[in-house]
Amino acid sequence: MSLGAADMAFALELFDDIPDLTTRRMFGGMGFYSGGTIFALQLSDGRVLLKAPKGPFAERMHDLGGTQWRYARKNGETAAMPYWTLPDASLDDPENACALARQAMEALR
Repeated sequence: MSLGAADMAFALELFDDIPDLTTRRMFGGMGFYSGGTIFALQLSDGRVLLKAPKGPFAERMHDLGGTQWRYARKNGETAAMPYWTLPDASLDDPENACALARQAMEALR
């Protein structure tokens, strides 16, 4: 499955206020970068995730209702990635989505 044009346009509009925003298609989805640093992904199913390494920002994403991205390996085990779904309330509020994206970038420094 590959990410559709409408989903890509939605996410680009959501993060429109992020400085030096660039994107790159990857694995059927898209990566979002600011100043060359990846801070978010959009999966092929349209879900938007923020990068949140272990620590306070990951805990905040959990508390806001985000879900950590997990995938099944070929051997059947699951692996967790340092990406959390954007809370539903942020999907309808670009200002809030950008504020969380800025917090994600700060956590990555």
